Formats: sequence, structure tokens, C-alpha cells
Amino acid sequence: MTAFRDAYGVTNPKDVQELERALVNRLIYSIGKDPVDTQPRDWFYALAHVVRDLLTVKWMESMRNYYLQDAKRVYYLSMEFLIGRTLDHALLNMGCYDEFKQALEDVGLRLEEIAEYEEEAALGNGGLGRLAACFLDSLATLRLPGFGYGIRYDYGMFSQSIQGGWQIEHPDNWLRYGNPWEFARPDVLYRVQFCGRVVERRDGDGRVRYDWVDTEDVMAMAYDIPIPGFGDGSVNNLRLWAAKASRDFDLRYFNEGNYIKAVEQKTQSENLSKVLYPDDTTQMGRELRLRQEYFFVRASLQDILYHFSADHEDFDALPEEVAIQLNDTHPCIAIPELLRILVDEHDLPWEKAFDLTVRTFAYTNHTLLPEALETWPVWLFERLLPRHLQIIYEINRRFLDDVARRLPGDPELIRRVSLIDEGDGKRVRMAHLAIVGSHKVNGVAKLHSELMKSTIFRDFARIFPDRFINITNGITPRRWLYQANRPLAALITEAIGPGWVADLERLSELAPLTEDGEFRRRFRAVKRANKERLANLLRARLNIDVDPDSLFDVQIKRIHEYKRQLLNILQVITRYNRLRDHPSAPCVPRTVILGGKAAPGYRMAKLIIKLINDVAAVVNGDPQLAGRLKVVFVPDYNVSRAMELIPAVELSEQISTAGTEASGTSNMKMTLNGALTIGTLDGANIEIREQVGEDNIFIFGLTADQLDDLRRRGYRPWDYYHGNTELKRALDMIASGYFSPDQPDRFKPLVDSLLAGGDRYAVLADYAAYVECQDAVDRLYGDPDAWTRKAILNVARAGRFSSDRSIREYAELVWNIGPRP
Repeated sequence: MTAFRDAYGVTNPKDVQELERALVNRLIYSIGKDPVDTQPRDWFYALAHVVRDLLTVKWMESMRNYYLQDAKRVYYLSMEFLIGRTLDHALLNMGCYDEFKQALEDVGLRLEEIAEYEEEAALGNGGLGRLAACFLDSLATLRLPGFGYGIRYDYGMFSQSIQGGWQIEHPDNWLRYGNPWEFARPDVLYRVQFCGRVVERRDGDGRVRYDWVDTEDVMAMAYDIPIPGFGDGSVNNLRLWAAKASRDFDLRYFNEGNYIKAVEQKTQSENLSKVLYPDDTTQMGRELRLRQEYFFVRASLQDILYHFSADHEDFDALPEEVAIQLNDTHPCIAIPELLRILVDEHDLPWEKAFDLTVRTFAYTNHTLLPEALETWPVWLFERLLPRHLQIIYEINRRFLDDVARRLPGDPELIRRVSLIDEGDGKRVRMAHLAIVGSHKVNGVAKLHSELMKSTIFRDFARIFPDRFINITNGITPRRWLYQANRPLAALITEAIGPGWVADLERLSELAPLTEDGEFRRRFRAVKRANKERLANLLRARLNIDVDPDSLFDVQIKRIHEYKRQLLNILQVITRYNRLRDHPSAPCVPRTVILGGKAAPGYRMAKLIIKLINDVAAVVNGDPQLAGRLKVVFVPDYNVSRAMELIPAVELSEQISTAGTEASGTSNMKMTLNGALTIGTLDGANIEIREQVGEDNIFIFGLTADQLDDLRRRGYRPWDYYHGNTELKRALDMIASGYFSPDQPDRFKPLVDSLLAGGDRYAVLADYAAYVECQDAVDRLYGDPDAWTRKAILNVARAGRFSSDRSIREYAELVWNIGPRP
């Protein structure tokens, strides 16, 4: 490795003068710009290349180290990786942030301003992608040989603007200036087939074999992004696949002068990796989605097996050398694909191939909502992936035969667990496929895992009692405290030393400081400074003034009915009514901040965004309130926005209907940054309560069991409407057009969903308890010392929610791997 270091210009990243020289060299030789005639973006790309060079040296050392130690490798397959910006994260993880900051200042630049020119890699929608990014950080920090595989979408999660209160989607062309962190690998190219037909034949021994022929082909090309661990950690790899045409153009059409027709196939092929989450309200969008899933799975498995086969002549050792984690059902087509490779391409007997497959794969479930469990029409599978459908049918036949032998006389059980839903149009149940084809199935929070076994997968838990486990999600403290909230990180380090960054359980050493008046004062000062910073950003971007002395009450997450932003806004309307009815009564000023994106085809979620903005317009424009209540919707919520918001949060809204949120990670991030949680006993809120203590969290509402009982007895939303005057008044205001005088019936679908539509997510049932709990929040906030004590305890007891802990549990319980020295 000395040769690598000698070949590289920066031998000491702590030497500021050497960094200055490297920056100028990169500006000239990589960016091609004269230092006397540059734009800030040019300096960002020069800086990124210098940092990437440093990462690359350690990256190669890590990869060589894994190879020399013959380390078992973990491959994390995910359709989403919401990694956000890389520059600051890499500098902090490498421990040279201050040196680079000084080097830039010496040439007249500010690192904070240069970093703003980085485009965010928004290759994900929400929690699924953010979790994947946290796990990659922890794998590298813990020196575990873990690699991510996904898709290099040309256009990531859409950019959101608010026009007239409505969400407007814009393409997120994050690659418009190129991605300085990636390495294009044109030599790493794999063929991916679609459609065609299956030909049955017999080989020389008389065994039946299957050939998949006459396929439509596309090529998958690799792009590698180094993922740095913290301190002495490794640098691991995220490999993303881009679609390339199997041939550039049809020469026959080109020679005829029909240039559009000549490149038609190339254009169609490369559309495959153009956009994250194509609109699945259309048949074309659904087909593209399935193509994307198979595309990246097929390329990833070829790559995994290529590296495995370099040192192994057969597949007997595959489960001992390779672990593949399926992040939700999107990549679980990998199960029949691996079977196809082993059986069709390498002539393994079915029984052996299936055993190897099950021992290699593990599946993480992320939803309890039956309608959110992925299924695909059999006819679409048959057209796009005919051989895989045959394999799925064979898996199902053998599985159901085994179930019938072990648990005879229960035809309904057979119907429920079948991989094929024979109902209204035959469909492939991908979650069932993932469970049958994996050796471990984990939920992502204690309640989620229990409900998974007692509700949606009850039958499978009976059939495979040892297969289901819980591994509660976690977040990386490097991104979500050390980087996002540097003032608080500095205060913590001063109090207990720097060890907490790599060992979050060390935060428990803060607990005695709750009784230290000076520490409480400084803790409050940090929170106040973070609130001032956010207030300045809101003023600059949205032209909204908010009071940093008000309580910052924040709900930031994907807009969805089960996450109950609607319950939040009903409480806001009630608070508004009380303030107007009693203008001279004492109150705690409050700034209610919401943010999140609605799926483009999700009409109700987009209507909720409009309601939030219409309520905000009325509340913020009412002179009677005199700054006692403000409502703000923050557009284009993403990782960067989250890093601005979360350090300033004082009240964390985690109010999903009990039994619907798998885990949540925003709850963990806000707790880690000193916010108190108001929430239901749902997802990881339960474990947060266990850690921080019942006196340091605001819990309200029906539990999952109570809600089930209510529904069994017959839930009648009208009873709650008529039985609570404040609730009735708030709903009547929405329904009558108080907040939408230009279109009085605008929000009729929302009100109807609650009153006439059965209120599926129990908004009305939990309303009174929620309002009462918010009153308790006000009372506590009126005692700053008491609030601060609880906030410090929330930080001190957040250690369990590190993604390092999650990854250690995966390593021990699922993957059977350990750190490489």
C-alpha cells in the first residue's frame, strides 16, 4: 500500500499547506480551471476530488484487507439509498474537517458555503433509504465487510415546491453537474434479460433442463461510491447500476437516415434507470418498476457470484462466504434468480440449490399494512420473467406440500400462505416469497416484530417458529448528531470526552449532569442557538418570521394518512380557536413545523398538504394571535433539510396510529438531539419510552390491542364527532370552507374519510387524548429547568438507537460475521 500513498499527492491530510496545494492542483488538472477565474462550484469539485483521493487510498486498503483475510461478505440489496450529501460527512469521519476548513479559508473561501454546491443524492423516498444509508455508515465504522447494491437513478426523489398551497413535483436532476464521488466502471458490465420464452429440453443424462431464450437484453454498468467509516473504520463500497443499451444503435436504420429509429432501442433500454419510483398508477409505470427490481437484482447477483467464484470451484461454501440482506420486498426476486442461476446455469439439483439459497438470504420487513405488501400480477411476471414464474410455482408447490404434511387438514391455511394469491386476478405475493426463501426474517422494532408474528405473518410464524426475530432500527450518530448538531456534539464531548461518537452508549455518562445547573444552562443555550439558526433559514427561504423563544413543535416525515398529519392539524385548529376565544389568557407560544412529500399519485396526501398550508395562511395572518401560534410547512424535505431542522426541535411529533408504523427513525434522531417525544405506543416509540422513562416522554392514544378491540366492537367516528365540541368545531370549520373560502368543499374528501369513510386510522378516537397530552406539554414547557432536565435525559438514554447496535445484532444473529482488524 506504500505505492498507493506515494502515488497520491496528499501524504498528510493534517498538513494545511499540503491540502492547499492539492486543491489548486485538482482545480487545474481535474476541473480544468484557472485559479484566477473560477466559480464556487469549481472549488467544490476540486475539494471533492481531493477528499475522494484520500478516501480511495483507504478504500483500496480495506478491500485488499478483506480479500487477504478471506472475510465473509454481507451484501445489502436495497432499491433506496438516501445518503444525502457526502462532503462534510466524509471530512468528519476522516477527522480532517478543521484542516480542510483552514485550507479553504487560506485561499479566501468558506467551507460552509462551498459545501452548499453539492447536489444531494436523493436516491430514496424516506425511512427505507435513510436506514440503508445509516447501515452503510455503521458497517464501515465497525470494519465489517459490507457492501451496498442499488440503482443509479438519473432522477432521484422529486423536488417539491409549494404553489398556492399545493405540492408541485419537479424532476430532481442530481447528476446535472456530475457526481464527483463516484467511479464509473465501464468494464463491470452485466447482461440482464427480459421477456422471451422458456424452452424445455433433456440433457445427455435424460434430466429436464430449461433454457430462457429470445430475450430482450439490457446491460447494467457499475458505478462505485466509497463509504467511509468513522475514525479507524474501513471504507466500504456502494455499487449502483445504470442501464445501458446492449447495442448503441441499429446501423440499418442509421444508414437509411432514420436517426430517431436508429437509437430507439438505446433510449428505451436506458430509461430503465432514469427515475426513482415511476408512477405506479399506470400499467407502464408498474411494469417499469418490476423491470427495475429485476434489473438491479440480476446485475448484483452476477457481481456477487463473480467475486465468490474467483476463489471457489463450487457453491458449497456460498452461505459461509456470502450473506445477502433484502431490504424490504423490492429485491426479493433475487431468491428465484439465485435458484435459476444455480439450477439452470450450473446444473445443481433443486434440493441443494434451494438449501443454499435459503441459507444465503435474509429478509427485513418494513410494513404491517396488508395493502403495502408488494404483489405482482401473474400475467406480468409471465411476460417479463417467464422462467422466474416457473421457479416461483415450483417453490410454492414444494412449500405447500410440506405444509400439508406437517399441518394436515387445513385447506384455508394452504390458501393463506400460498405464494400465489388466487383471488381477484392471480398475483405473486412477494413477502411470502421472501419469507419462504430466507433463513431469517426480522422486524424493525419490538412491537412491529410482535405484530408481524401475530397478524400479517401469523401462519408463517407457526410454520417457521425459529425464522422470525427482531432487530430494532438505529441511526448513525456520526450523521445525525456529530455532523448535524456540532454545537451539541461539542458540548457533549467537553463533558464526557469524544468516545461517544463511535460508542453511543457512552451518552449515559450525561445523566448525572441533569442536576448541574451550569450544564443545563449551556444545553439550553445550544438549543436556543439552533432555533435561531433555523428561524433565520425560514425567514430567508420562506419569508416567515418565527419566534425562537416559542416551543418548536415538529413533524417531519412522508405525508401519509397513517402518519396522521391530519390529527396534528386538527390540534392546531383547536389551539387557534382557544387563542381566539381567550385572547388575554396566558399561553405557551408555539411554532408548529411540518415537512414531507406526498407520492405524486396519492390524492389524499396531497390534499393534506394543501390543508396544512391553508390553515397556516389563516393562522399566520390573524393579527389577534400576536405571534402566539405559527404554522410552517417546509418544502422539499430531504436529508439536508432534516439536518437543519432536527437540532432545533423541542417537541417531536410521532403520532401514527398504533400498529401501523414499523419503527420510525425521525423519532430516534430528534431524541438524540434533545427533543421530547409526543407520540402513540407505536413503532420504536415503545422502546424510546423504555429507555428514557415514562416521565420523560408524552404518550397518548389507543394501543394496538385497544384499537383492535374498538374495531371488533364497532368503531363509530360519528360518536366522537358529536361527543367532543372542540373536535366538532374544528371539523366543521374544515368542512365549511373556513380555511378555503375560494373553494368551500375543497377538503370534503378528508372530512368524509373521517366521518363517512370509517376513519381507518382512528384520528377521531385519539383526538381528545392528543389534545390533553398537548396541554401537558404546555405546562412542562412553562418550567424551563424541568424541561431541560428531561431533554438531557433523552440524549443520555438514546444510546440504544445507534445503527452500530443494529448492525452488531445483524452480524451476530443473521450474518455470522465479525469485524476485520
